[in-house]
Amino acid sequence: MIEKFKTEPFTDFTVPENKKNFEEAIQKIESSYGKEYPLYIKGKKIFVDEKINSYNPSDKDKLVGIVHKASVDEINFAVESASEAFKEWRFYPPQERAMYLLKAAQLLRKRKFEHAALQVIEVGKNWAEADADVAEAIDYLEYYGREMIRLSQEERLVSYPNEYNEYEYIPLGVIAVIPPWNFPLAIMLGMTTAAIVTGNTVVLKPASDTPVIGYKFVELMHEVGLPPGVLNFAPGSGAKIGDTLVSHHLTRMIAFTGSKEIGLRINNLAAQVFPKQIWLKRVILEMGGKDTMVIDEDCNIEDAVNATIAAAFGFQGQKCSACSRLVLVESIYNKFVEMLVAKAHTISIGPAKENHFMGPVVSGSAEKKILEYIDIGKTEGKLVVGGEKAPGNGHFIKPTIFIDVDPNARLSQEEIFGPVLSVIKAMDFNDALEIANNTEYGLTGAVYTRDRKKIMKAKKEFHCGNLYINRKCTGAMVGVHPFGGFNMSGTDSKAGGSDYLLLFTQGKAISEKLG
Repeated sequence: MIEKFKTEPFTDFTVPENKKNFEEAIQKIESSYGKEYPLYIKGKKIFVDEKINSYNPSDKDKLVGIVHKASVDEINFAVESASEAFKEWRFYPPQERAMYLLKAAQLLRKRKFEHAALQVIEVGKNWAEADADVAEAIDYLEYYGREMIRLSQEERLVSYPNEYNEYEYIPLGVIAVIPPWNFPLAIMLGMTTAAIVTGNTVVLKPASDTPVIGYKFVELMHEVGLPPGVLNFAPGSGAKIGDTLVSHHLTRMIAFTGSKEIGLRINNLAAQVFPKQIWLKRVILEMGGKDTMVIDEDCNIEDAVNATIAAAFGFQGQKCSACSRLVLVESIYNKFVEMLVAKAHTISIGPAKENHFMGPVVSGSAEKKILEYIDIGKTEGKLVVGGEKAPGNGHFIKPTIFIDVDPNARLSQEEIFGPVLSVIKAMDFNDALEIANNTEYGLTGAVYTRDRKKIMKAKKEFHCGNLYINRKCTGAMVGVHPFGGFNMSGTDSKAGGSDYLLLFTQGKAISEKLG
């Protein structure tokens, strides 16, 4: 009997033993600097000439790992291998497929510190953020395993005389999984295992900034006995191999999380029918956001300030759910800004392994883009905090706050994906909601107010996939807050929810006449 799903607890690093063990896990990861990691296709390690160098963003001279880089030839081989493996994997009983996930959850739980420490080193998360990412990954394994068992047992049909009728969810085929770097284990694992547990096979192209994390996940899944070809690991340049993976006639579906620009390209390419293709490809996209927190005069201002800091600057603002726009009603604007600025000045910045609140942004290209937006912000608002790089041999940027920003300014409309917050003044609560809805995105949002009428109004009118009342707009949990957004934030796939696995299946109705 499988126990009811419950979320994985976070680690308490104030406990001396946890702190010591995590420091040792970080040292273990550092001892493997410069190690090489191959492709993994059809159950075999494949070594090629071209490679990806992954560096520590906290210390950009430290080479975390060297990951072999797939070409078009390897992508074609991976898709063909996945297609061949699908012929058998699709007929594995759903309960058996679920057990692979549940076994992987047990193994990942035992190695939680090792996988979290790798995130500290390769992507620059502080200890709590890295630990939460691994906890979320465990939750996906536990939740999707149980969900597959539920779907395999569900009876939804109306009885009809002299007929035996069945309805089952069957898999699609080869799924191309293209995950982001910002939740390098949780989102990658969630998308991949949702495809696998529903009976599909996967070609995984991990983010180029976090390929070592991707390899370690694939290694774990094969350690629990996943058959060869069910999960194939093919890192590489999206510009070079992404189109091949998406357009291949054997690719049945694409699951993507990343930027709007790449998501739209995938959507357009997947809509085309290529030679030998006998289906319309399915696409699920999560494409980011421009997320707003609305603060009304009738709220606990101290709580709202703390929540804003956490949502805007947690993991350096590199979350698609991060608060990048703060809309304050006019009556509390000055007081709130004063408290916000004071709180922002207390944020510590430094190497992720030292567990500062803020570490580095992920790469040199990310740093360049964010600093360019900060320069734009200096022409569109009043800079009151940050606005420059922070010291260190990494990609450190100070938490940055602009006030008096116009709701239609570039700073208010375009996704920056960094520690930059725009503060906007609203005349009243109604005006604040209109401002909150004035972007092309619709992922997360939050409202702080004690007024029930205003809460109900926000529930009806704030147009986003995940709305939070009197709490921050980040921190969705599997099974608790199904996650996905509207408009240009994507297809609202609601990862971690009861509908998600259905996206990786097709319904088959079977009717047998009796007598």
